[in-house]
Amino acid sequence: MIKTHLKIEGMTCQHCVSHVTEALEGVSGVASAKVNLQKGEAVVKSEDTPLEQLSAAVAAAGYKVV
Repeated sequence: MIKTHLKIEGMTCQHCVSHVTEALEGVSGVASAKVNLQKGEAVVKSEDTPLEQLSAAVAAAGYKVV
């Protein structure tokens, strides 16, 4: 498993965290996603899922990877 750290802009509440978590965990190859509202980041464990795919999932959920 590979750990990828993503900085995410636009999250303001726990609902945002849930939305981003669901989006990331829906990406093929992702085993888990832990999203931290205070840090504005997510740690994704995956089988070498490309960063572009993870960023696209976050963008589709309405947030931005920076």
